[in-house]
Amino acid sequence: MAYALYLDAVHWGLATVGLTLLLVAAVSHRLSNTSITPAMVVVAVGVLAGPLLLDELAVAPTSSTVRRLAEATLAVVLFSDASRIDLRALRREAALPIRLLGVGLPLTIGLGALTALALFGSFSLSEALILGVILAPTDAGLGSAVVTDRTLPQRVRQSLNVESGLNDGICVPLLLIVLATASGAGGAAHPLHVLGEEIGYGLLGGLAAGVLAGSIVIFAGRGGLIEDAWRQIIPVAAAVLAYGIAAGLGGSGFIAAFVAGILFGLIARESAVSTMRFTEETGALLDTVTFLVFGAVLLGPALEHVSWQIALYAALSLTVVRMLPVAISLWGTHARGPTVAFIGWFGPRGLASIVFAVIVEDTYQVHIGTILTACYLTVGLSVLLHGLSAAPLVRRYAGWYAASADERPPAMEGGAAHEHRSRGPVLLPAARTD
Repeated sequence: MAYALYLDAVHWGLATVGLTLLLVAAVSHRLSNTSITPAMVVVAVGVLAGPLLLDELAVAPTSSTVRRLAEATLAVVLFSDASRIDLRALRREAALPIRLLGVGLPLTIGLGALTALALFGSFSLSEALILGVILAPTDAGLGSAVVTDRTLPQRVRQSLNVESGLNDGICVPLLLIVLATASGAGGAAHPLHVLGEEIGYGLLGGLAAGVLAGSIVIFAGRGGLIEDAWRQIIPVAAAVLAYGIAAGLGGSGFIAAFVAGILFGLIARESAVSTMRFTEETGALLDTVTFLVFGAVLLGPALEHVSWQIALYAALSLTVVRMLPVAISLWGTHARGPTVAFIGWFGPRGLASIVFAVIVEDTYQVHIGTILTACYLTVGLSVLLHGLSAAPLVRRYAGWYAASADERPPAMEGGAAHEHRSRGPVLLPAARTD
């Protein structure tokens, strides 16, 4: 009887997922013209539907279902994001993305850790760094107009696009190192294990899968050996292969997927673009389901444990902790005030933070409740606030840019940039730019 009730709950959970996707699809075009994003809708549905399903399902954040869904989603998205970035073109215009990733990202992690130490007095430095790394990567899909609207300065939106595409992959080894350092303090593991196995085998898996997939597209494609339908399968298969090799050897599947995506884009070049549609749509679907599960399994229960310190940390994480490092990283670029504020504000926290949090809960226990609640609340607020503000702030900033360009010569904002492909909004194509 108990098992039958459990199966019924599973079936109703699947029905909730299917119904939510159908309803969002039914109004997707209308949503594209409002400040209500699909991510906001699915998270809200998850929060509301969660209490109706969780008692019977007894789903925990550390359950294999939640973790496997989150890991599969991030692996596909990491591969897709990495393959979008044209590294050859980026070398010619890397100054701004390098500032955001090389200066802004470490400062964001450091300031996030210092803020955690100030608000959560019982935190160790390792725990503060864990929270700082979890909430450092950004997710362009939660404010897609920022990277797709062509009325914005090209350098600004493409720099945000590149930052979002690369920072989650950069944060994976950082999180592994911090976790290993924290565990090593208790004698459970040594940081060299992370450097030697997690990262090393991750690089190996990514190298093997990326080179193989890129070579197949180039050489088999030239020989006319690939059917069009199977061409779309290649990137997904490469991401799965990279993840499987690395995980099977004891390495990081996320590093492998990220490296494989970079190599695939480098080798396949223009041919990579025509093969990515199925992978990107698969990633968007998994992304949407993950946000639905996030609302039901992670955010909803976490709201019961929010304290004023956690609420303040979430607010500071989305503002000062992000915006001050961005302002410092842009020092000397001659970027004007509205540009600094615009780039600083649009650092949404999304998929990577969710997955990192699930991984941390499964591997680390000290003060884990506070870490996770702060993470989930920050992501939930980001989904809401960045979603609501994207369209109006894009219009306002674009208007300022157009007016100021007529008044004086363009500064940093006026430079041209290579068009790297952008990740569109969850379950929606990229915003129209005509």
